Amino acid sequence: MAASAKKVEKLKESTLIWMDGKLVPWADAKVHVLTHSLHYGVAVFEGIRCYPQPNGGGAIFRLREHVRRLFESAHICLMEMPFTKDEVFEACKQVMIANKMNEGYLRPIAYYSDGLMGVGAVNPVRLTIATWFWGAYLGEEGLKKGIRVKISSYTRMHMNSDPTRAKVTGHYLNGVLAKREALMAGYDEAILLDQQGYVAEATGENVFIVRDGVLYTPPVAGGILEGITRESIIRIARDKNVQVEERRFSRDYLYCADEAFMCGTAAEITPVREVDDRRIGAGEMGPITREIQSTFFRAVRGLEPRYTEWLTPIEAPISAEARA
Repeated sequence: MAASAKKVEKLKESTLIWMDGKLVPWADAKVHVLTHSLHYGVAVFEGIRCYPQPNGGGAIFRLREHVRRLFESAHICLMEMPFTKDEVFEACKQVMIANKMNEGYLRPIAYYSDGLMGVGAVNPVRLTIATWFWGAYLGEEGLKKGIRVKISSYTRMHMNSDPTRAKVTGHYLNGVLAKREALMAGYDEAILLDQQGYVAEATGENVFIVRDGVLYTPPVAGGILEGITRESIIRIARDKNVQVEERRFSRDYLYCADEAFMCGTAAEITPVREVDDRRIGAGEMGPITREIQSTFFRAVRGLEPRYTEWLTPIEAPISAEARA
């Protein structure tokens, strides 16, 4: 068995998953094949990261904001959550502690269970929280040198056809198809345009560009997901006296940017060096991107006192033996 396969097997054997108020082993975390959300795509979820801290413990990044957005997504979708925000907040911490992890990716997901079928059926809502180690989503090299991006032939859905503010599983068909199209064409990621042809977002990330020292990002009112990492970057930039404007821009404006980057919980801050075979700026991470990325990584690891309110400590230091 390959080393990577052994690592996966060890993870499955050792990981505990929180399901409806109980911690269960990976192998017992199951749902029925007739689970309503599996068939109709109505489930809401979050992606949250926990980062190691100087004391050897861990801290979850902007946990309260993520839990709030989970509940807002459920509210938009008319889902009655079976737990309170505080209970979900504590459950996320519990999952990290139970798995003796000071670093990892958390995935809370609320979904309609099995029972009745049909578009109009409303089954009981279940809630699951899992965690696993997830490195650089777009690659370690991408974090340092930047990625190649393609403008997708798929369009970001309109806010009146889908509730774009909600983080809903069904929405991600849009991103999956765009991502596969980009990968098959030899690119690392895709950017989707909105219904009017303006830059919207990537398949799982928000988009920023720099031009003449000003940081631009598409407005939430244009139908993008209101990213928590996005909001963090806006604050970091303004704290550094970088002018930030939320405004629409076209793909050709993106082509002529001095710098560009993507951000999200999984992707963190990943520079873009090329779009549609057009070099962005110098074809490498630009100075403003580098400064924001550096500050962000220091902040999530507890090295920037200004942003400590973003961090939720999960436990006293965890030994290396416990993490092994």
